[in-house]
Amino acid sequence: MSKVSSEELNQSAMQIIMLAGDCRNLLTEAVKSSMEDAPREGVDKKLNQAKEKIVEAHRIQTRMIQYTIEDEELQTTLLFSHAQDTLMTIYSELNMTGYIIDMYRKLSDKINQ
Repeated sequence: MSKVSSEELNQSAMQIIMLAGDCRNLLTEAVKSSMEDAPREGVDKKLNQAKEKIVEAHRIQTRMIQYTIEDEELQTTLLFSHAQDTLMTIYSELNMTGYIIDMYRKLSDKINQ
């Protein structure tokens, strides 16, 4: 692996934060769509897009962690720590959103029987 500068680490941190934010927006749209009884396929598409965003953010994070492990001179930055916190938070939101939508669907199906 080549060396990574603090600036590149910070740029990667910003990418992680932006991808996590995109994920959160898609999750919000999925919940709102579900509550408006939008077709399930559309809601599922938003959930899948959100998962793609979080996976990409996680790949960037993993790559940067590998760089910091291999390069003893490269110090992590506060921005990168913030990006990791943001990623972890949004990943939890992704899990909870899935449960919330499943629960809403089950309740909706029971009501509409």
